[in-house]
Amino acid sequence: YLKFIPGDYIMKLVERMPSIYFQALIVIFAILSFQVFSFRKLWAFTGPGFLMSIAYLDPGNIESDLQSGAKAGFKLLWVLLGATIIGLLLQRLAARLGVVTGMHLAEVCNRQYPTVPRILLWLMVELAIIGSDMQEVIGCAIAFNLLSMGRIPLWGGVLITIIDTFVFLFLDKYGLRKLEAFFGFLITIMAVSFGYEYVMVRPDQGELLKGMFLPYCENCDSAQMEQAVGIVGAVIMPHNIYLHSALVKSRQIDRGNKKEVKEANKYYFIESTIALFISFLINVFVVAVFAEAFYDKTNIEVNAKCNASGSPHTDLFPLDNSTLQVDIFKGGVVLGCFFGPAALYIWAIGILAAGQSSTMTGTYSGQFVMEGFLNLRWSRFARVLLTRSIAIFPTLLVAIFQDVQHLTGMNDFLNVLQSMQLPFALIPILTFTSLTSIMDDFANGLVWKIGGGVVILVVCAINMYFVVVYVTSLNSVALYVLVALLCIAYLSFVCYLAWQCLIALGVSCLDVSCLGNRVSNNRHAVFIEEQPAYDT
Repeated sequence: YLKFIPGDYIMKLVERMPSIYFQALIVIFAILSFQVFSFRKLWAFTGPGFLMSIAYLDPGNIESDLQSGAKAGFKLLWVLLGATIIGLLLQRLAARLGVVTGMHLAEVCNRQYPTVPRILLWLMVELAIIGSDMQEVIGCAIAFNLLSMGRIPLWGGVLITIIDTFVFLFLDKYGLRKLEAFFGFLITIMAVSFGYEYVMVRPDQGELLKGMFLPYCENCDSAQMEQAVGIVGAVIMPHNIYLHSALVKSRQIDRGNKKEVKEANKYYFIESTIALFISFLINVFVVAVFAEAFYDKTNIEVNAKCNASGSPHTDLFPLDNSTLQVDIFKGGVVLGCFFGPAALYIWAIGILAAGQSSTMTGTYSGQFVMEGFLNLRWSRFARVLLTRSIAIFPTLLVAIFQDVQHLTGMNDFLNVLQSMQLPFALIPILTFTSLTSIMDDFANGLVWKIGGGVVILVVCAINMYFVVVYVTSLNSVALYVLVALLCIAYLSFVCYLAWQCLIALGVSCLDVSCLGNRVSNNRHAVFIEEQPAYDT
C-alpha cells in the first residue's frame, strides 16, 4: 500500500525540494479513508518521528544521563520526564509547520526574515549543529577505542566515523523506507544494549518510580541542581526543530485538503509520542544503571574494584575519597570493572549506535539548514561533503590533540554552545506557527500561544543559567570581558526575534509602521508579505 513517486517527477512539481532525503515521497493520500484511527495510516507516517528522536539519544544525552545517575541517583528522573514532554510539544510545532506549509523551518526563515537576521540565524544554527556533531563523532570514536581495548586511537575512530557516515548516508538511494528502517535498527541496538545493562544491574523499581513522578530533589546541592539544568539542555536541541520540520515533508499530502492535513498532523503527533517514549525509556535505562550501581561511590572504591578485576584503566580513578566523576569513557570502564568485560563491550556497542545514528541525522540537519537559509542548489555529493567537512574538521583537530580521558571539559563547553543557540530555533518556530498568514486555520490558538511562550521562556532561562554557571567557573577576567561584549550582541539579536514573535502572538502595541515595502498592513507587520507554500 506504499507507493513511491520518482524523484525527477517530484522535482518538476516542486520547485524547491533540494535535499537528498526527498528523492522519493511516500504517497499517503492513496490509502487515506478518514477513519478515526488506522494502524495502516500510522505505519505509513512512521519514520520522521523516529529519526527526530535520535537526537534525544545522542552521546551528549547519554553522558548527561549517566552523570545524573552517578551524582543524584534517581532524584532527577522527573526532570528528564519533564524535559522529554516539553521536547514533544516543541516537536509538534515543528511537524505542523512542515505539514501545513510544505516548507521546513529554515525555508520559512529564508522567506520571512530580512537578509542580515537570516544570515545571523543561519550562523547560530550552524554553530549548534557543529557542536552537536563534534560530540556525536567523538562518541563514536570513544566507542571504537573501548571496543578495541585502546588499539584504535581517538583520531582513528573519527576517521572511521567519517567514512562509514558517508556510506550510510547513501542508503536512501535504495528507498526512503530502507533508510528509515536502518535508523530503526540503530535505535533497537541502543534499546537492547542499555536494556541489558539495566536488567543486569537490577535497579530498585520503587526508587525509580519515586524519582520519576515526585518532582522533588531531597538534600540536593548546587552540583546536582546544575546537573538538572544540564539534563534540560541536553534533551532539547535547537537543530532538531529544523530537522523535524523537514523530515515530515517526505510524505505526499494534499495541502489543499484541510481534512488530510489535519489527519497528517494527528498521525505525526502520535508517531512522535511513541518515538520519544521509546527514547525516554532508553535514557531511563542509563540513568537507573548508574544511579543503582555508582551513586555515592568514591574514587578509591572504584580504584580497588578495577584493580581487583585486572582493568588496565585503574589509573583513571585516583586514590582519594572524592565522589566518582564519570563520562562516556569512564562509564564503560566502571561497568567493566563491576560487571565484567561483557558489560563494557555492550556499553560501547550502544554508544557506537547512538553516535553513528546521531551523526547521520546531524548531517541531514546541516543540509536542510544550509539549503533552506541560503537556497543552495548543489549536487548531492557536494552538499554532503561540505556539511560534513564543516563539522568534522574541528572534531578531528580535537581528537588529535586531546587525550580520550580528558574530553569532559570540552563536552561541557559544547553543551553550553548548544544551549546558547536554543532561542534561535524555539522563537522562530513559535512565531511562524502562530501566524495565520502562514498556517491559516492551523495557526496556534490562544492556549498554545501562551503555553508555548511560557515553555520557551522557561527553557531559555534554564539554559542561560547553565551558561552563566559555566562562564563563572572559568575564573578569567579577560574571558569575562569577552563574554560580556558577546552577550550584548547576542541579547540584542534575541530581543529582535522576541519582538517579532510577540507581534505574531498578538501584542499589537509593539507593531510599528513605515517599515518599507517588506511590511504588510496587518498586525504581523514585521514580516514580509507571504508567498504561497509549495504544494505537491
